[in-house]
Amino acid sequence: MVDYEEYRRFDAVGLAGLVARGEVTAADLLEVAIERAEQVNPKLNAIVYPMYEIARKRAAGPLSGPLAGVPFLLKDLGQDYAGLPTGSGSWSLRGHVAAAHSVTVQRWLDAGLVVFGKTATPEFGTKAVTESKATGPTRNPWNPRHTPGGSSGGAAAAVAAGIVPVAGASDGGGSIRIPAACCGLFGLKPGRGLLSSGPRRAESFHGAATDGVISRTVRDTAAMLDVLTAAQDLGGPYLAARPDVSFAELAAREPGRLRVGYTTRSPLGTPVDKEAVAAVSHAATVLTQLGHDVEEAEPDIDGRRMAGDFLTGWGANAATIIAEIQREHGARLEDFELDTRMLAASAWAVKAPEYVAAHLRWNGYTRALAAFHERYDLLLTPTLARPPVRVGELDTPPAVRALGQTLERLKLIGAFSKTKAWNDQIITNLAPVPYTQLANITGRPAMSVPLHRTAQGLPLGVQFVAGLGGEGTLLALATQLEAAHPWAQDEPPFCR
Repeated sequence: MVDYEEYRRFDAVGLAGLVARGEVTAADLLEVAIERAEQVNPKLNAIVYPMYEIARKRAAGPLSGPLAGVPFLLKDLGQDYAGLPTGSGSWSLRGHVAAAHSVTVQRWLDAGLVVFGKTATPEFGTKAVTESKATGPTRNPWNPRHTPGGSSGGAAAAVAAGIVPVAGASDGGGSIRIPAACCGLFGLKPGRGLLSSGPRRAESFHGAATDGVISRTVRDTAAMLDVLTAAQDLGGPYLAARPDVSFAELAAREPGRLRVGYTTRSPLGTPVDKEAVAAVSHAATVLTQLGHDVEEAEPDIDGRRMAGDFLTGWGANAATIIAEIQREHGARLEDFELDTRMLAASAWAVKAPEYVAAHLRWNGYTRALAAFHERYDLLLTPTLARPPVRVGELDTPPAVRALGQTLERLKLIGAFSKTKAWNDQIITNLAPVPYTQLANITGRPAMSVPLHRTAQGLPLGVQFVAGLGGEGTLLALATQLEAAHPWAQDEPPFCR
């Protein structure tokens, strides 16, 4: 039998090794994870759908795979488990039951993981904070008054609090990297098409969104990438190139001498907190000490226009989801949060040619980043422009909500996106997280690494963006940084 203190010392690869050697059973590990969840989840609201009895039955049976016996959590968005609800943080899906496992979930099960719950997300993953009206706000283990980020905030809170060493996550605009940065964890967004979005979707958000994980250690993320790319999805839209060796092997290699261009300037032209600047400055110093070449540089991209083109697609995605759920599940418009309805309204005001033009401009941003990567191996930025915000800080102001409700009653909600109040609110919400969308639009891999802590003790990660197929470079550098400045055993005071 293993106790929590011993459980917390191991990452997923380490726990799998204990099970494989017969030093502990899957059932033992599961009970420790459940006990930890019962202890801290009431304070954090990380797990919104427990699956304890399902997990106990699975842990009692024979398990095989590279991560057999390791307790694991799914994100309650897109990661369908057959026969169970996928709530997506929304009242509109409270009666929805998944018909089949998603490809991602099936591969986690094939790897022998023991799934015992689903983690919180904002409604449809549309926000950089995890504050759903259906499930309530999720809190940061480092300081419960602050957000763990979004949209994989439940996953990050669960990992930081020691419930699991690694958890399922996804990223359509920063939703792996932002929570990792808020919670002192490692988060890598794979490149476009590397992971399957099937079977319900060919791809999500033009391939800008992808599944993945948030972890305490780099090797856990590498092991998970090997699990998730173990086979080609023959029904998928891409034949994505995979490395000749495993991601675990790539993570263990020396990264070589890298050329790194860095910037702290917000692409939106909005203020950047001194702590975010300090985080990048510290990372640049560490990189230089490790022998890398670091200088100030950034891609030649109009960040304001890129943000607008990203949000054109983001709003259209929200509108499509609402229409699909109304059609397939009979949901009422009031079953969706007002903020989601207002986001969808921004799409209703966009004509089809305008949408296509916005998406076509993604190519320009991709080529500009590719030109940057001709000179530099990696782009370094803050992951966040400021420390994690307080829970509720980014709530839509009452006056803006009232305006949206009035226009909705008058059936003029489509005009809402043209108002100054809406545009001001968009900038307010994007200003803390202006750096992450570039990697989604361009389909490039990117990671957040936890190298900095603020004066108040809050984590604040830095982001690295690689070129096409750069996952191995990112993992190798992350392993080097992890060795130079270990973070895996850092535990939030709140959870001790």
